[in-house]
Amino acid sequence: MAELLFRVGRWSANHGWRVIGAWVVILALAVGGFIAGFGSLANSFDIPGTASSKVIDELQEKLPDFSGASGLVVIHTDNGKPFSAEQKAEYAKIISEATGDLPDVTSVVDPFASEKQRADQQAKIENGRAQIEQGRTQIEQGQAQLDAAKQMLPADQLAAQQQKLDDSLAELEAQSTQLENGAELLKLASDVKLVSEDGSVAVINVAFNEPRLELSEDAKQSVIDYFDKHGVDGISVDYSTDIAQSVPALFGPAEAIGLVIAAVVLLVMLGSVIAAALPLVTAITGVAIGVLASLAFSGILQMASITPVLGVMLGLAVGIDYSLFIVNRHRRQLAQGMAVKDSIALANGTAGNAVLFAGATVIVALVALNVTGVSFLGVMGTVGAVCIAIAVVIAVTLTPALLGLIGMRVLGRRSRTRLEAKATGGAKAKPMNTVRAILTIVATAVVLLLVAAPVLSMRLGLPDGGSEPKDSTTNNAYEISADAFGEGTNATLLATVKLPAGLSEQDTTATQLEVAKAIDGLDDVKAVVPIAVSDDGTLAAFQVKPAEGPNAESTEKLVHALRDPDVLEGTSLKGAELGVAGQAAINIDISQKLADVLPLYLSVVIGLSLLIMILVFRSLLVPLVATVGFVLSLFATYGALVAVFQWGWLGELFGITTPGPILSFLPVILVGILFGLAMDYQLFLASGMREAYVHGSSARLAVAQGFKAGRSVVIAAALIMVSVFGGFVFTESMMIRSVGFGLAVGVLLDAFIVRLLLMPALMHLLGKSAWWLPKWLDRLLPNVDVEGASLERTHGLHE
Repeated sequence: MAELLFRVGRWSANHGWRVIGAWVVILALAVGGFIAGFGSLANSFDIPGTASSKVIDELQEKLPDFSGASGLVVIHTDNGKPFSAEQKAEYAKIISEATGDLPDVTSVVDPFASEKQRADQQAKIENGRAQIEQGRTQIEQGQAQLDAAKQMLPADQLAAQQQKLDDSLAELEAQSTQLENGAELLKLASDVKLVSEDGSVAVINVAFNEPRLELSEDAKQSVIDYFDKHGVDGISVDYSTDIAQSVPALFGPAEAIGLVIAAVVLLVMLGSVIAAALPLVTAITGVAIGVLASLAFSGILQMASITPVLGVMLGLAVGIDYSLFIVNRHRRQLAQGMAVKDSIALANGTAGNAVLFAGATVIVALVALNVTGVSFLGVMGTVGAVCIAIAVVIAVTLTPALLGLIGMRVLGRRSRTRLEAKATGGAKAKPMNTVRAILTIVATAVVLLLVAAPVLSMRLGLPDGGSEPKDSTTNNAYEISADAFGEGTNATLLATVKLPAGLSEQDTTATQLEVAKAIDGLDDVKAVVPIAVSDDGTLAAFQVKPAEGPNAESTEKLVHALRDPDVLEGTSLKGAELGVAGQAAINIDISQKLADVLPLYLSVVIGLSLLIMILVFRSLLVPLVATVGFVLSLFATYGALVAVFQWGWLGELFGITTPGPILSFLPVILVGILFGLAMDYQLFLASGMREAYVHGSSARLAVAQGFKAGRSVVIAAALIMVSVFGGFVFTESMMIRSVGFGLAVGVLLDAFIVRLLLMPALMHLLGKSAWWLPKWLDRLLPNVDVEGASLERTHGLHE
């Protein structure tokens, strides 16, 4: 492969404008594909086969009106006073006309009419109780009259009159039971309100006929447009995340600042504006092609809104780094007197070969996301892998082409003098002190374990309206409805239960009451509302309002409690189980599924990457040690995420106003990306150590020589990645913010603590054993020559 890349580098350097033209054409094709094929991006996540998705499938079959997505339109008076009669009337008209005008909308509930119906029901119950009491009085009077006339009436007439009174009393008691059952159900539902106590806030429930994941953005936007267009004076409108969750921007001011910092690092390291600009140009080109080409398939593939942002993050970070490795090698060779075209070819065959293997580890880790069986994660990983692959190809083709056109201008005067001084002089590398190596290992391990400690309390979840940007419509809707109706309003659950066939209407009501009481008896239930029974009478659905929000621990416990097989033990449905759906339940199921697949994914990624590293390093211990170091830095990254995003430590610094669970798919994503990036740095450091060892240096001296040769470029590359990822920490989207933070902290910990401190110390202690490989395995493995050392001999070149 080194020989092939050598030739590619030379050809690209000799035909610079052709290579540039080819990439311009590819970029144009990506733009054309994006224009033609771009569809909508999803903010909702789901995994087929979970408990909640099975409930939704059952609802689609028997209660289709309740299987679709739903959302809240929150209206509130600007002056904080109750809605006026005129405002209520205007909204009654707006809502009555909404269903026919809005695509995919099945119902729009008028909150004021609903509250009136509730009041009417309560009044009806009170009237019914009075009538029943009056009936009882009349029956008692009739009974008294009959008793007084016993001696005067014939026996058959007496019996007939008594039977009539008994039948009337039985019918009255049945009516009373039915009435009291209804009254109790109304009481259980008393905390589900659509208009606040002070009359200043109301929620309009909008139901769609399409499931959450299949609901188009156009349908959601039409609801927003409709209510914005039909505004009422003195009333503000906000929308829940089910309707108006924003798609995160691909690039913004915070990300630009990260890119500027990366540019400064490049300028400081390379000492030349032209040289510093080159990795930026190639990285941006690669990102544009990779992300636009991926988005071209969003019309036929369900793609999460975070997917292209992840592609931008990775494409920029690795694109800059991979180009930097080649540029840095080329500049060093030029400073030693090598001809420009020869240097470009050799840099491409050596550093470019290392880039290829480094990229392969990241690509393997990302593509392996498909083994989780989670479709949106698989798409996310595939898009990330495509962006990495394009970054690698651009690094080994466009970078040599630009270097060929730039010529000696890639070296400034100062940088040339500095590089020549490094090449001809400078302090020689010395093996580190063994005591120092031991202390370094202990200290770094202790630091990483301390940072990792919070991981023991990690909770997984998905963003809700409370984590949306402050003053956004979704955050306003969440906060206003939580203040007016309780946090559980934003976490409503949908419970279902199968009923015996052939129940009468009265028995069905009685059974609904039994189930509602059983649910109400659970901790943290604020209200239960029976909302529907299927046409065949075999499936009943209930709305359950928890005490807290969708990401609260109590809500998670409630979902598990509802699914407990014993929850209906004391009812006539003993042995039946409740199904639970709703956004909070779906989020819990997704988080659990992702937590379950994490060990499998970690095993696959580490196993495949170990094989690559054994092939590259021709060693068993180096890959094992590298992996152990990665596991330490990974759990430390998890710990930092928990401390900041879940516990709220340093929350103000990172704009975390509402701490909550860690993004459910973030631990899985971090495994793949950080492992690949960690092995990048391991490769660039350890390959230099191996090269020195193979060329005759003692094992411990080779560690020092390889470390000295590679540390500056690894430090610069790590700083660039931290800058790029760190820029996304200050974006508005909490999802993007947590991903950027996790990647930035992960690279920071792994590069500066594990690769630059822990690994050299461990390699020093291992000595010659670090490069041990069984002879039988040594004979089987091909010599990949990752550093391309043979190229210099083959082509008569020298550094």
